Amino acid sequence: MRIITISRQFGSGGRELGERLANQLGWDYYDKEIIETLAEKHDLDEEFIRDVLSRHGWHHIRLTYSHSFSQLMVNPSFHTQVLLLQSQIIREIAEAGNDCVIVGRDADVILHDKMPFRLLVCADREARLKRCMAYEDKKAPEERLSEKTVLKNITRIDKNRMRTREILTGKSRSDHSAFDLIVNSSGRNPEKLATALADFSLHWFEDMTNED
Repeated sequence: MRIITISRQFGSGGRELGERLANQLGWDYYDKEIIETLAEKHDLDEEFIRDVLSRHGWHHIRLTYSHSFSQLMVNPSFHTQVLLLQSQIIREIAEAGNDCVIVGRDADVILHDKMPFRLLVCADREARLKRCMAYEDKKAPEERLSEKTVLKNITRIDKNRMRTREILTGKSRSDHSAFDLIVNSSGRNPEKLATALADFSLHWFEDMTNED
C-alpha cells in the first residue's frame, strides 16, 4: 500500500494537483469524499460538517505524535467529535490497503505510522489570489467575493491550517521538516507538474521499499 498526502496553502491548487496526480497514477483519490462518507455514515448534512471542521475545534487541545487521538474523547464538544470521526474514516481508508492520494485534513499526521509520501503545495500570494478570483468569476455576480475579502480569507484559512499543524505536531508553524517534498505551484502547468510528481513519488516509494 502506498499513500500520498497533500497539505496545501489555500489557493495554491493543491486539490487540483492531487486529483491529477491520482488520475495519472491510477490510484484512489480522497478529498470531499471523506466528508461525504462521514455524512452518510452518521446521517449528517455535508455543508454542516464542512462548517464544523472549518472552525478547528481542537485548537485548545495539545496533541503530538506521542499522544493518541483517543484523547479527543475527553472533550465532549461536537467539533471534537466530528474531528475524531473524520480521523477514523481516514484510518479506515488507509487500512483498506489501496494505493491512494489524500488531500488535506492533516492526513499525514493521522497516518504517520503508515509512512505516507508527505507533500506540501504552496504558491506565491499573487498566484493564489489569481486562482481564487478565477473561482469567484464562475459564480453568479451577486455571490462573488471581492478581492479584499478573498485576501482576508487566504490569510485566515492559512492561519487556521498552520495553527492546527502546530498543535498536532508540536512544531513551529514555520518548520516544514515533517514534509518529504515542498512544491511551489506558481506559474506551473498543473498537468505537467502532476506528471513530474507521479514519477518522483514512484521512485520515492521504491527507495523506501529498498531501504526496508
